Amino acid sequence: MKSKSKIILIFILFILGLSSQVVAQDDPSGDVEVFTWWTGGGEAHGLAGMIEAFSKIHPDINIVNATVAGGSGVNFKAVLVSRMLGGDPPDTFQVHAGQELNALWVAAGRMEPLNDLYEENGWFEQYPQGLIDLISDEEGNVYSVPVNIHRSNLMWYVPANLEAWGVTAPASWEEFVTTTCPTLQEAGIIPISLGQTWTQVHLWESVALGELGVEAYNGLWNGTTEWTSPEVVATFDRLGQIMDCANDDMNALSHQDALLMVTEGRAAFNVMGDWAVSLYTVDEGLEPGVGFAWVPSPGTDGVFMMLSDTFGLPKGGPNPEATRVWLSYLGSAEGQDIFNPLKGSLPANTTADINNPELYNAYFQAAYADWTSNTIVGSLAHGLVAPQSFLDGFYAIMAAFQSGRDSLTASSNAAVLALQTGMGR
Repeated sequence: MKSKSKIILIFILFILGLSSQVVAQDDPSGDVEVFTWWTGGGEAHGLAGMIEAFSKIHPDINIVNATVAGGSGVNFKAVLVSRMLGGDPPDTFQVHAGQELNALWVAAGRMEPLNDLYEENGWFEQYPQGLIDLISDEEGNVYSVPVNIHRSNLMWYVPANLEAWGVTAPASWEEFVTTTCPTLQEAGIIPISLGQTWTQVHLWESVALGELGVEAYNGLWNGTTEWTSPEVVATFDRLGQIMDCANDDMNALSHQDALLMVTEGRAAFNVMGDWAVSLYTVDEGLEPGVGFAWVPSPGTDGVFMMLSDTFGLPKGGPNPEATRVWLSYLGSAEGQDIFNPLKGSLPANTTADINNPELYNAYFQAAYADWTSNTIVGSLAHGLVAPQSFLDGFYAIMAAFQSGRDSLTASSNAAVLALQTGMGR
C-alpha cells in the first residue's frame, strides 16, 4: 500500500499542472469564508486542491476554509442555522441540492439568485436541466452552484474476501437476510457494517428503494405512497433484519470506521455513497475492482439514487463580489476536475474531462455510464427529496427504531412527521 500522503501529493500536483496558471486582473479582493462539513479524507483534500489552484489565479482573494465536523453535515447544519438567523452568514456554504436548499433557505428568502452568473459562465448549457431544476424556484431563479454528483445506493465489498468466504454480492435484501447473512455469521464474519444514526437512515433509503421500487419510493415524497401502508412498514421490518446482521457497536462508529471494517476483513459489506471511493483510493491506496468493488445496493440495479453538493450566495454575506469569483471557479470544468477525483464524485459540469482515465478511475467511468442511462431518484439522507425538518425528525425515528425495532411505530411516526412538515402537499 502506498503512503497516503504521497498519493495525495502526487495527485494534487498532477491536477494543478492541468489547471490554468493565468493570474486574473482587476479581481475583487479580501477574505471569502467557504463554510462546509468537509473536515477530512478526500473531501478535504479535494477542497484544498481547488483552493490552491484558485489562489494561483486569484491571489488577492483569500479563501478561508471554515468547517464543522460531523458526517452528512449533521452538526454543521445546526451551526449554519444559528449563524444565518443571527445575522452572521458565511460568504458561501455547502448545501445539498433539492429540498435542503429550497424548502429552507430559498423559501425563507435568504439566498441571492445566481442567474446572471450562470449566463456569464454558459452554465445553462453546461449543467443538466434536471439538476438546474433542483436548485431553482418556480420562477426559474437559480440559487446555488453544483460542484458534483454523488450516488447513494451502493454496496461495497472486497472481491477476494467474498471468494474466500464463499458468498457473492446479493441481488436482493431477501437473499442477503436468508442466505448471505447466515453463511457469513457461521464463518465468524460480520455480514454488514453499519455506523451512527445518519448512516442508518442512509441504509434505510436504499432498503426502501430496493423493496418498494421506484414509483412507490418516489411516492413517499410526493404523497402517493402511504407511510403506514404494509409495504412501507415492511421496509422497517427488513431494516431490522439487516441490523441483526450488523455490528453491535454501530452507534459508536463513523461512516469511515464502518467502511474500513470491509477492507480490513472484519465485515463483508457496507452500504454507503460513492465518497467511499475517496477513502479507499486516496486515503488507503486501494485499486478499484481489486482492493474494493461495488454493486448497486440490493434490488436497485438500474436506478441511480443521487445527491449533489452545491454552494450558494447568502444575502448579507460580507464579500459578495469576491464570493461570485469563487463560485465561478467552483462551477467550472477546471475546478471540478480538481475537486471530484479526490472527493469521489462525478463532476456536475458536463464539459468536465470525465473521459480522462488519469483523472477519473474505473469507478467514475462506470458511475458516469449509470448516471447517463439509469432511472434517477433522490436521496432522503442527503437532502434532495425532503425538507430538513423532516430529516431531523426522521433521525429521531431511526434512533428509536434501532433500539426498539418497532416497525409500526416507526411508520406511524413518519406519517405524522410527513404531515407536520408539509410533505406531499
